[in-house]
Amino acid sequence: MSRNPAEAFAAFARGLAPEDVPGPVLDRAKHLILDAVGIALASSRRDFAARMMAGLRELGGCGPCTVIGLDRGLPIRDAATMNAALIHGLDFDDTHLASVVHGTAVALPAALAVAEARAAPGKELLAAYVVAMESAIRIGLAADYGFHRNGYHATGVVGHFSAALAAGRLMGLDERALASAQGIVVSTATASREFWSDGSWNKRLHPGWAAVAGLTAASLARSGFPGCGRPYDGRFGIFAMHMGGEAESVDYGRLTDGLGERWELCEAAVKPFPTCHYTHAIIDGAVALREAHGVAPDDIARIEVRVHGDLIPVLSEPADLKRAPPDDYAARFSAPYAAACGLALGRLGLAELEPEALGNPDVLRLAGLVDCVPDPRSRFPQYFSAGVAVVLRDGRMLSHHEPVNRGAGDRALSDREIVAKFEGNAVPILGSAGADALAGRVLRLEALDGRRFAEGLSPARLGLAA
Repeated sequence: MSRNPAEAFAAFARGLAPEDVPGPVLDRAKHLILDAVGIALASSRRDFAARMMAGLRELGGCGPCTVIGLDRGLPIRDAATMNAALIHGLDFDDTHLASVVHGTAVALPAALAVAEARAAPGKELLAAYVVAMESAIRIGLAADYGFHRNGYHATGVVGHFSAALAAGRLMGLDERALASAQGIVVSTATASREFWSDGSWNKRLHPGWAAVAGLTAASLARSGFPGCGRPYDGRFGIFAMHMGGEAESVDYGRLTDGLGERWELCEAAVKPFPTCHYTHAIIDGAVALREAHGVAPDDIARIEVRVHGDLIPVLSEPADLKRAPPDDYAARFSAPYAAACGLALGRLGLAELEPEALGNPDVLRLAGLVDCVPDPRSRFPQYFSAGVAVVLRDGRMLSHHEPVNRGAGDRALSDREIVAKFEGNAVPILGSAGADALAGRVLRLEALDGRRFAEGLSPARLGLAA
C-alpha cells in the first residue's frame, strides 16, 4: 500500500542515515548553518533581541539550552524560539526561492535544541537539519506561492512540520510517531502576513513558533499522543485550510518527489543584503545604474521599480510606510527604500538600517519618487528578478534589469563568500580569533556532539570577549 505524504516524510526522517547524504550536500548544509550562526551573532546585540530575551525569561527564567551569542541560556522551547528569532530577525537568512521558505531559521533552532539537550552526535544534528530543510522546502513548493497569496507567511506554516520531523528524529521516534507529530502540528501551522501593513515584528517570531510547535508535537507523539493521519492531503489538511479554492491545484507529488535523491537545500539562496529577498535585485539594479551612468540624487525626477505583480503590495503598500520607513524592520521590506539606497549611496547594508541612517534626506527624497509597477520580464518565483528605471530632470530615461537576483542560481554565493559574510557579522562580536575558532567548529560539526557544539555558540563558554 502506498504511503500518504505524512507517512513518506516520516519514513524519510526515520530512515535517512548521515552517510546517505552526499558529501557536497553536507558541506553546503554546514555553510548554511555557518551563515545562520553569523546572523544570529549580529542580531544578539539588537534591541529586538533584548526585548525578546526579557519577555521569555519573565515566563520561564533561565535554562540549560544555549542562545547563540548570549551568555545566559533558556529552557529548551524558549531557546528554540530565541535562536530562530536571532537567525531570522535581520531578514538576512537564506531563502529557497521557488518555495519562498526560510528553511534554516526553523531547521537549525529545532535540531540544535534537541541535539544539545540529548548530547546527540553532530552527524545526527546535521541529518536532522537536512530532514527539516528538505521537508520544509517541498511543502512550500507544493503550495506554489499559494500560502503567501492567501495571507500566510510560508515559513511560519511549513516550519511546524519540518521542526516536528527534525525534533522527532533526534528524539528517536518511530515512523508511526513521526507521522503523528505532523498530524499534531497541522492544528498549529499558521502565520499571518498582516505585519506587512505596519512593519510590526510578528515575522521575527514565526520561525520560533514553528520550532516550538514541532518540539512539542514530537514530544507528545513520543508519549503516544495521536495526531491526525492526513495533515497535508486530508479534507481539512493544511493546503485545503490555507489555500481555499487554490488547494484544488496542489500537486501533492511535489511533497515527496525526489526525496532522498534530489537535495533542495543546495538551492537555498544566501543573502548578500540584510533585507527581504524580494528587494535584492532592486538594490543591485539601482547600484548598477548609479555606477554605469554616474547618476546623482539631484539629477533624478522619477523612479520606477518593476517587480512581479504579486510582490507590489508587499514592497510598496502602504505607500507612506514604504517611502519613509519609521524603523529598520519596515525598511527591510520597502522597494522605495531599497532603490533609493542603491541610487543615493551605492549600497544597503546593516549600517543603512541604523536609526540615524533612516533619516538620510537624499535617500528619503528618492524613496518618495518611487512607483512600483508589474514587470513583464519577471521570473518569479524561480528568481526574484527586478528592473529599475529612472527619469532624469533633463528628460532622459535610464533602466537596468536584473533577471537573477544575486545569491541565487548561477549568481549563488560561493562557500568562500559565505565565510566572508559570516566574518563580517561575527568579528564585531567575537574578534577575528574568536570568529575563526567558531567557523572551525561549525565546519567540523560532525566531529562534535550537540552539547559541545551548542556550548561553542556562547561567547562566555568559549572564553571569548563579548
